[in-house]
Amino acid sequence: MFLSSSCISTRSTLKNVDDNAPIPKLSKNNTFIITEYSKDKRYGYNKDYPVNIFYYNTYNEQLNEERFLNALAGPKGEKITYTKIETCCPFPSKRTAMGAGFLNIYEISWEGQKKPILLYLNIYEKGYLKCPVGLSIKKQD
Repeated sequence: MFLSSSCISTRSTLKNVDDNAPIPKLSKNNTFIITEYSKDKRYGYNKDYPVNIFYYNTYNEQLNEERFLNALAGPKGEKITYTKIETCCPFPSKRTAMGAGFLNIYEISWEGQKKPILLYLNIYEKGYLKCPVGLSIKKQD
């Protein structure tokens, strides 16, 4: 008898996927245009409520993450810096050849901040792009 196990759950725990979300528009400086602030404190900060960025091709998966992150600022408009620190949290996805997607965790910081924050970004699924609680939308040039 052969038993097989998988490390990926057959049920997704992601709570904020929305296939009807519009494709984000780009600004002149190649960042996403974000107009809404999230009211949900879990949005982006909890692995079950990641920022669902979605991308068209796999050639440069970080491009849309950067377009999102470059559209954000600190709580008072401070310039933020970010570093991808980990990939985690596999979930089932019909949008990948292997049938699973992963979340990328970014550390976000700005001058004067006491402790960096972590944001969970998902490039495999779609959702409405919003500014996470505690951050602001960067002013467009």
